[in-house]
Amino acid sequence: MVQYTLAQSPEIILTVSGKDSSKAREKAMDQLMELMDAGKLPTELEEGFGPQQLIEVKEPTTDSASGEDAITQAVQILSNLATLKLKVQESRAEALEIRKAVDVLFSDKSVTEEEIARLKEGFKVLKNFAQGNLRYQEARAKAEQARQVLDQALKSPEK
Repeated sequence: MVQYTLAQSPEIILTVSGKDSSKAREKAMDQLMELMDAGKLPTELEEGFGPQQLIEVKEPTTDSASGEDAITQAVQILSNLATLKLKVQESRAEALEIRKAVDVLFSDKSVTEEEIARLKEGFKVLKNFAQGNLRYQEARAKAEQARQVLDQALKSPEK
């Protein structure tokens, strides 16, 4: 069985036997025409609407391996978090020093070309640190759920 819907009316589900094919889409178009003729279609379709514009509805698959997949994914997320944390920690001190040096640009104090050249080189470090820190913060939020998945999987059954 395959199901189709319309972008204009996602509540309309057209079910056809078989799998997604041009023949199945034609059968769904026939059902759609019947709905239109019966006045049961809440939307006006623009001229030229065709079977290729039908959207296939896919049911979420649930199998016994989904729990194992969730655990594997949780471990990968936590591993990524660990890597990002190390990278952020390694570059934090240097980035903070460069950040302090940026303040010289906003003062009336004169600066040399060497200082500006060092700052420009430092901007790369600062940028990498800032981007890594953002990725770390995002990964940390995702890792909270991963930690819960693992905690649930590690619980021993109640006796």
